[in-house]
Amino acid sequence: MSVGLIALLDDVAFMVRAAAASLDDVAGQAARAGTKAAGVVIDDAAVTPRYVVGFAAERELPIVGKIAVGSLRNKLLFLLPGALALSAFAPWAITPLLMLGGAYLCYEGAEKVYESLVPHHAHADDADGQGGPGGDQALEDRRVASAIKTDFILSAEIMAITLAALPEGSFWMRAAVLAVVAVGITAGVYGVVALIVKADDAGLALARSTAKPPLGSLIRGLGRGVVKGMPILLKLLAVIGTAAMIWVGGGILMHGLEGYGVSAPAHATHEAAVAAASYVPFAKGLVEWLVTATASGVIGLVVGGLLIPLTQFILTPAWRSLTGLRQRTA
Repeated sequence: MSVGLIALLDDVAFMVRAAAASLDDVAGQAARAGTKAAGVVIDDAAVTPRYVVGFAAERELPIVGKIAVGSLRNKLLFLLPGALALSAFAPWAITPLLMLGGAYLCYEGAEKVYESLVPHHAHADDADGQGGPGGDQALEDRRVASAIKTDFILSAEIMAITLAALPEGSFWMRAAVLAVVAVGITAGVYGVVALIVKADDAGLALARSTAKPPLGSLIRGLGRGVVKGMPILLKLLAVIGTAAMIWVGGGILMHGLEGYGVSAPAHATHEAAVAAASYVPFAKGLVEWLVTATASGVIGLVVGGLLIPLTQFILTPAWRSLTGLRQRTA
């Protein structure tokens, strides 16, 4: 074997080792950064199932699939390049944009609470029990669009947290880590959502098991329990999803204000969380999270409540006037 060929093989081996090391580095950074966004990921998983409630069983997985594709598109085509561009050229714009998205989440969540207390059909996708204008397909399209819009805000928070957790590195390394986190989190969230919404079908299959007692009786009993419990779980998740929008939005606003020097809400929340946790040291993390989520939820509910009349009486009429003017001049 010639010396030149040996040198070439050495170069190839070096490149392979470097590529493997880079992949390991990307995977490691993605795992560490993705962990930082775990709270928002859980909220995202809680929010999504409510968009599937009320549809026929055969439409559940297609709807989840549409939302998942939209979520991945949000992350890879818009948020990933947008986050990298903003961090490079306009880092000052990240916080106000996140706060704007947080305010939107507060409004959406507060509007759902208001709708449950004072039914007024503010959203097109809740227009009537028959699916509103256009029937079931139109209702499905509106639900999917609404879910993707909400996912955009939650995904923006996930990508921002991930970006902030990354060490300094090359542009392509940071882009690769963000892409891995985007794909991994989307697969994880919507995989869990798919399991949740189809659990009743699995329960029905178990309830029809023909296995012999005593194992068969146990399996059928478990299946019947799942079938009876899933509607309750889905309604509970719908409530949790609405609450998650409010507390995530409130948390974004609270931390955004802290970045601008208004640290009193965040400081008071932290002090209250630490004080409450000191009474239950065996569940310190859980108590601190509950106190922080509650405080964020109060802020989110107040902000969202203030935005409801602002949107209903000022922003929405102004938007309709603007779009009507465009149509008349077109």
